[in-house]
Amino acid sequence: MIELFYSGGPIFMSILTILLLSMLGVALINSWYVFKNKVNDHAENLRKIKRVRSIGLSAFIIGLLGQLIGLFSAFRSIELGIVDVSPELIAEGFKISMITTLYGLFIFLLSLIIWFSLVSSLRNKMAKQGN
Repeated sequence: MIELFYSGGPIFMSILTILLLSMLGVALINSWYVFKNKVNDHAENLRKIKRVRSIGLSAFIIGLLGQLIGLFSAFRSIELGIVDVSPELIAEGFKISMITTLYGLFIFLLSLIIWFSLVSSLRNKMAKQGN
């Protein structure tokens, strides 16, 4: 796991990990409001819950950005003749460049699952309070 972190590039992987932890923190705080407190302002709670999805989407975009910057650097090195190119080298480069994208996609999918469960729980709670 540590090898993947360093292979993906410590800068982008650190940013993605910070986004993962912040997304989990926001989700934990919002789940506290949904499950423990009485829901008064439905629109305000939905707006707060949307932050979970937004952080996940940001992680996916940053993962793609990390891949694109890595590919750009690799292609620039090939163009300038700094690196001798072989098919194995290109395949390995593509594999390594996908690490940040897959990590960002994992964070985004996790945020969607959490977001969907919080929204449905909030709607169920609002329906029970309305009756």
